[in-house]
Amino acid sequence: MDKIIVGTRGSKLALWQAEYVERMLTAANPNVHIERKIIKTEGDRDQKTSLTRIGGQGVFTKTIEEALLNGSIDIAVHSLKDLPSQMADGLALAAVPERAEVEDVLVTKDGSAFANLPEGATVATGSIRRRSQLLSLRPDIAITDLRGNIDTRLKKLYNENLDAIVMAKAALVRLGLTNVLYYTFSLDEMIPAVGQAAIGIQIRKDDKRIAHFVEILNDAETFHAVTAERAFLRELDSGCQFPVGAYGSIRQNRLHLKGFVGSEDGRTILTDEMEADTADAEAMGRELAGRFIARGARKILNQQ
Repeated sequence: MDKIIVGTRGSKLALWQAEYVERMLTAANPNVHIERKIIKTEGDRDQKTSLTRIGGQGVFTKTIEEALLNGSIDIAVHSLKDLPSQMADGLALAAVPERAEVEDVLVTKDGSAFANLPEGATVATGSIRRRSQLLSLRPDIAITDLRGNIDTRLKKLYNENLDAIVMAKAALVRLGLTNVLYYTFSLDEMIPAVGQAAIGIQIRKDDKRIAHFVEILNDAETFHAVTAERAFLRELDSGCQFPVGAYGSIRQNRLHLKGFVGSEDGRTILTDEMEADTADAEAMGRELAGRFIARGARKILNQQ
């Protein structure tokens, strides 16, 4: 019997994602024995320091990628938004299952809309991308840093002097947190992180055996969308710890991509969008990034 070892972080959301992938693998390959290996990453070991101070890119993925490269696991399951757009040599993004809802949400004690928060409200987030867009919409609010797993973040909202926290909607839905009250930001209000709400299945580039097992897990529309998003991020020479966002979607068989770059204080915001054939996802991401670069995006990002 074939055996596949799946590597994942140990948080509740990471385990949900690993179990989801394992169920699909088993359904498609019932004669395969699947084992799971939980790996603690740098971001897991230090849940207090700001992600930008830890080092940003790869803090939740590098240790898992190392396990993949040394052969101790066969598949790495990531939150795709955490996976750097420039991957380690020898590794490949082999499949991306169908994406969940991509929006960000404002979690409060009473379900208040963002516009109804009191003047000077304190909103917590660990994301510079969210900080930038929040301040562009409401310059009056105070932003404070937020780290920790989902349970920790929610406890901070309920137990500390916070008016709201901002999270990914997909995380709340996947974990079944139906008692949490939130306001959903529209995609016009807040562009999500590259790869947000998508699960990335990473393998060794030359591992044809594992590639055969996971290819059935791929959702073509999601893969095209995140390919464009990741090309956009890579061309900007940026990462998930910068005020950059992008969202790709398929509309009438055409790939639509909207991007965002902003200053941390929200005073400077760049947005643009374009359409192309799905086959041109990579090129479209680079072209859209080129438009941003021509408008000064790299200068904005270098000031962070």
